[in-house]
Amino acid sequence: MDNRETNATWKYHSITKHPGMPPHYMDWENRPIPFKIYKNLDPIKFPKIQTLSKSTALTSLSKSFTDTESEHVPYLSTLGHLLYLCAGITKKVKYPGGDIYFRAAACTGALYHIEIYIVTSDIKGLDAGVYHFSPHDFSLRRLRKGDFRGFLAGATAGDESIETDPFTVVCTSTFWRNSWKYQARAYRHTFWDNGTILANLLAASFAYGIQSKIVLGFIDTVVNKLLGLDTEKEVAVSLIPLGKLRTQVPVNKEEMEEIYYETEALSKTEVDYPSIREIHSASSLTTEKEVSKWSRGGYTHSYPKPKGKTFRLRPDDDKEIDSSSDTLENTILRRGSTRKFGRVPITFIQLSNILYRSTRGIPADFLKSPESTLNDIYLIVNDVEEIPQGSYFYNRGRNVLELLNEGDFRRKATQLGLGQELPGNASVDVFFLADLTNILDEFGNRGYRTAQLEAGIIGGKLYLAAYGLGLGASGRTFFDDDVTRFFSPHAQGKSTMFLVALGKSE
Repeated sequence: MDNRETNATWKYHSITKHPGMPPHYMDWENRPIPFKIYKNLDPIKFPKIQTLSKSTALTSLSKSFTDTESEHVPYLSTLGHLLYLCAGITKKVKYPGGDIYFRAAACTGALYHIEIYIVTSDIKGLDAGVYHFSPHDFSLRRLRKGDFRGFLAGATAGDESIETDPFTVVCTSTFWRNSWKYQARAYRHTFWDNGTILANLLAASFAYGIQSKIVLGFIDTVVNKLLGLDTEKEVAVSLIPLGKLRTQVPVNKEEMEEIYYETEALSKTEVDYPSIREIHSASSLTTEKEVSKWSRGGYTHSYPKPKGKTFRLRPDDDKEIDSSSDTLENTILRRGSTRKFGRVPITFIQLSNILYRSTRGIPADFLKSPESTLNDIYLIVNDVEEIPQGSYFYNRGRNVLELLNEGDFRRKATQLGLGQELPGNASVDVFFLADLTNILDEFGNRGYRTAQLEAGIIGGKLYLAAYGLGLGASGRTFFDDDVTRFFSPHAQGKSTMFLVALGKSE
C-alpha cells in the first residue's frame, strides 16, 4: 500500500477510537515478558560513568545541543548512561502477580514494548557493529560485526546527521507486548511510548553535551533487515543519531546478509491484530526517492489570533529554574506515573514552567525548525492559582493561555478520560490535538506516526518537568471524538492524540 493513500490512516484511527473498541479480557497467565532475551549471545557490559551531569531537569528538557561543527564522540560509559536514563530499570516493585521492573520513561501499562538497538562505528571500548540493548542485565549484545552506518545513511537518503554520527540509536516496537492489553490501539501506543523514551534521551543528550536529532524518514525494510527483525512482530520506528564526526560515512546500498538469533518466547501464545500491520505497512517508505521527497517536507504551524481572554505565561528564567528544579538524574529516578492526585492547586508559575519548558522544540526531520509543531495543546484547568477554572488553548506563538470556556469541568475531565478519576482530580489536564487532514496531506500516512510521536515526546517532557518541580503526572487514554467536541469550535476538525494529567501526587 502506498504512503500517499491516506484512507488507511483514517480507517485505523477510526476503528481504534474510544468508545468502539471491542470487549477485551486479559489473560494474566499469558502476559508477555517485558524483555527481548537472546538465548545464545554474550553480554557486553558498560563501564560505569565517572562524572554525572549537574544539569537540571527543566533546563535539560527545554534545550538541545546545537554545536554542529565540533567533533564529539561520547565515551562508551556515557552511551550506557544515556540508555539507562531513557530505557533502564530504575525500580522493582513486588505485586501479588509478580515483580514489575519499572523503567526510566513512562510506558502504557508498564508493558515496555519499545526495544533499543545501536549501530556504531569503532569507539573506545566497543567495536563497530550492530547491537541490542538489554535493560534486564544492562548490557549490549552484538548482532553484526563491522561498520553498518552506511546502510542507515542509504536508508535515510543521505541524512547528514546519520552520515556524520559515531552511533545511531534505533527504536523498535514489539506489537504483542502492548496489544496483549490494548489490542489494535497498541499501534498508537508505539509512538506515545517511544516518545517518552525520546524525551528522556533528548534531555540526557543535552545534559552531556551531545548533539542529537530524531529521524523518521527512512526505508523501513532496510532498517528492519539490518536489525534482523521478524517484521510480523517487531518493526523499527525511529532513528536517533548521537554525536558528531568530521568525516562522513559512505552511503552503502549493497545487499545485506540476513541474520537470525533465537530469542525467548514472549508468552505461550500471541494474538495477531492485522490492523496494526496494515497501518504500519501503509505508512512505510519503500524507496530512496520516496524518503528524499518526504524528508524535504516539513510542517509549518500558524496560530490564530486569540478571541477570548488571555493569560500570559510567566516562566522562570534559566537561573531561577535551576534553583527550583531537581537534577535530571534525580528526576528520572523519582519519576513514576501518579496513581492518585490530591485536589489541591498548583501555582501559575509552576504551570508556566511546565508548559513553556516542554514546548521549546524538538530537533527532528519532520519539523522545518525546532520551534515547529504538529500538535495543538488544549487544557482543562481544574485548580491553578491566579487563573479561573475552565478550558484553554495554549497559543505557543504568543505564549499565552486563551480561555475558551470558564467553569468547573472536573466531572467532564473524568468523563473525557475514559471515566477514570485521575483527570478529574488533577490540577490540569493537557490534551494534544492535531489537524490530521493537513498533516496527512504533507506527509502521507507516515504523518500519523509523526503526530503521535511528537505528542508522546512533549508528553514525556511534561512528565520530566512536573517531577522536576516536585509534582506528579500521568498519561491517560480518552474518548477521542468527545475531546474534540468539548474543545470545539476552536478544535473543530482536529483529532485527539494524547492526554497527560498534572498535579500534586498523594
